[in-house]
Amino acid sequence: MGVLITPGIAGAAPPGVDPGEFLIAVAEDTYEVAAGLDLVRPVILHTGVAGVEDIAWPGTPVIALPPATPVLPHAFAALEPYGEAGVVISGDAPDLPPLLIGKLFRELGRAPVAVCPSEDGSAVAIAASLPLLSWATADLDDDDVVKRLRALAPGRRMVATGPGWHRLRAPVDIHRLDPGLEGWENTRALLEA
Repeated sequence: MGVLITPGIAGAAPPGVDPGEFLIAVAEDTYEVAAGLDLVRPVILHTGVAGVEDIAWPGTPVIALPPATPVLPHAFAALEPYGEAGVVISGDAPDLPPLLIGKLFRELGRAPVAVCPSEDGSAVAIAASLPLLSWATADLDDDDVVKRLRALAPGRRMVATGPGWHRLRAPVDIHRLDPGLEGWENTRALLEA
């Protein structure tokens, strides 16, 4: 399971919060969600973000990906050594409930690709059987990812969806964080400072 950390995460920092510190706090909280799950191997994937090695637990692979578009095929290729299925989670979902990741794995029982859609049409996470099928070339940030993947798929039932969630893609998205949810301690501490 890979957490994809990109420089664009810094763009969601609210006024008065250092964008670099925000990126690391949000990415670390998202990584903690993945690292806390049983029966999965967390991997940090990044496209040129300095300092992500510092948030990794001991033994966690940290893999730099080319900043190519689409990046998703590179991300899933990096996950191939770790299992027969993988999930790529956007690094800007610090309060993502772990249950939603589990539901993506369950959806892989009926389709080779499963998406946790975001409220804005992008994807919070995409799960896939490995190796990734050649038609699954959408990226997490694409508009209407589910529609795009279904249009690319060779069959109607090749792309499943799980429950949706939200991402922090702009400063106004901070209000979506649920103070009642456990986790996202680093992001919470930074925003309260």
